[in-house]
Amino acid sequence: MSTQGIVAFEALIRWEHPLRGLIPPLKFIPLAEETGLIIPIGEWVLRQACSDAAKWSKPVRVAVNLSPVQFNSPRLLESIFAAVRSSGLSPKRLELEITESVLLNDNDATLAKLHELRDFGARISMDDFGTGYSSLSYLRSFPFDKIKIDRSFVKELGDEKESLAIIRAVTGLGSSLGMATTAEGVETDEQIELLRREGCSEMQGYYFSPPRPSAEVERMLAKASDESAVA
Repeated sequence: MSTQGIVAFEALIRWEHPLRGLIPPLKFIPLAEETGLIIPIGEWVLRQACSDAAKWSKPVRVAVNLSPVQFNSPRLLESIFAAVRSSGLSPKRLELEITESVLLNDNDATLAKLHELRDFGARISMDDFGTGYSSLSYLRSFPFDKIKIDRSFVKELGDEKESLAIIRAVTGLGSSLGMATTAEGVETDEQIELLRREGCSEMQGYYFSPPRPSAEVERMLAKASDESAVA
């Protein structure tokens, strides 16, 4: 928010069914996790996201979500390292998003993986903070680069004082710990103003853009540069 510029794109996936059209992830990701297909799907997403981002004209980051099943795969680190190296993408431009549920299993092994990814150069974000099994010990045991504030809190801004209080607490916590905070699901000017006032460092949502094909990234980057120049 300090530069009013695009700093990252988040990789999203849709299943294009020949009869049912585009199927959202909430419909098929749970099935993919249950069957184990999430591992090859996740590896493909990583390769594609890194390959696309390496071709962008500006060094903005690409964020990729890792499911708990995928994170526990013994091939995880190998697949991430291979995707980055084969694409030529700088590791510091890859942002890996995990949910709190990842941290519930085998804490030592999980933290070891996270530290290895950080040593490689990737950024690590905690997604949907505050909606699951939130524990401040997670933030103490691993220095996340970013905390993402779930859209459910942003949606109720202006209506529910509790949501504003939670956002204020999370942004204050992030600032104190040297972590960026990203608000998800931003859709209105009122939300932007409230989030800016509370010190949120990044925002994403339909206010800025709905999900778009990766082929449109360059047009979006150019448009953002033009608007910044005018401002």
